[in-house]
Amino acid sequence: MFHVKLPGQDAIARQPDEHLVTHRVKLPKKVVEHPFRQVAKRVIMALTLLVVCALIVYIERDGYTDNSDGSVDFLDAFYYATVTLSTTGYGDITPVSDTARLTNILVITPMRVLFLIILVGTTLEVLTERTREEWRLNRWRSALRDHTVVVGFGTKGRSAIQTVCATGLKKEQVVVVDPSSKVIDAATAEGYAGIVGDATRSDVLRRAEVHKARKIIIATQRDDTAVLVTLTARQLNRGAKIVAAVREEENAPLLKQSGADAVITSASAAGRLLGLSVLSPAAGMVMEDLIQQGSGLDLIERPVIKAEVGKGPRETSDLVVSVVRGHRVLGYDDPAVGTLEATDRVITIVRATPSVQIAPDVRPIPQD
Repeated sequence: MFHVKLPGQDAIARQPDEHLVTHRVKLPKKVVEHPFRQVAKRVIMALTLLVVCALIVYIERDGYTDNSDGSVDFLDAFYYATVTLSTTGYGDITPVSDTARLTNILVITPMRVLFLIILVGTTLEVLTERTREEWRLNRWRSALRDHTVVVGFGTKGRSAIQTVCATGLKKEQVVVVDPSSKVIDAATAEGYAGIVGDATRSDVLRRAEVHKARKIIIATQRDDTAVLVTLTARQLNRGAKIVAAVREEENAPLLKQSGADAVITSASAAGRLLGLSVLSPAAGMVMEDLIQQGSGLDLIERPVIKAEVGKGPRETSDLVVSVVRGHRVLGYDDPAVGTLEATDRVITIVRATPSVQIAPDVRPIPQD
């Protein structure tokens, strides 16, 4: 079990408990009935079998004999049904006629087996729960490839997941890492796999299969934690795209030096949006519209289509604001752009169409 140091708490032991370590990976669970309802159903089924067996014996009571008085009454029938279905079998009441013995073979014996299955079923389910969970976990790990790891499931982390899922990414391809068990429970309830633990530790990130991830989103509450997570993630995966959020702008260069491909300064971005809204409420509304993925206007990145090759950015049907050429991002009016090339990608503003899924090669521009 991972013991995580939370803000404001003292450090505690951090060695994982090996026999419980698989329980720290939480996968979305299917909705099942309440345990008490399941037990109640099994008890009712067992009692029903007991009553049916007793009625069968009572109806054919002339074919049975009791060692004490030779006759079988209603109480004796229930007594015989109880000891028979529970496989106790004292032998004081026995079938003597051919009909009673045939009924025991064809009816009561299968009922005995079914009765035992019902009673033992709950125990078997408990004993096999861990085996099933380990099998499910191993299957999940073996199938996980090119997924997205999100460290932190707060407001920023949730918004980031919603944005990437708007492009068609399946929830099964998202893994959330957070030190809070309650937060991970909330993530799994929404359909995401979750890892409870400190993401600054390499063993926790390995459980998220970060070495096989394509994208890593770091949305922690503290800047120093974000730096440590970025360093650890980059060490485990040299090729993944890492995007991190920080509160203070002065920490952004440190995150880039740690291996982040892009850094979003949440406090500065929010401040600039506030200032813009004061100067021009309409401009602030437009920016807020662009931030909200899937409604109004969306900012997306897409490849240049064949019909656009050789044209200028202003000659396309979409509103192009920037051109991505190699590792450079050029403004639409930059003289270095010239005409669009087949290998370019363009960042455009388009009208959102929620009913139409965004193509896999079209990337929404993440906003903070």
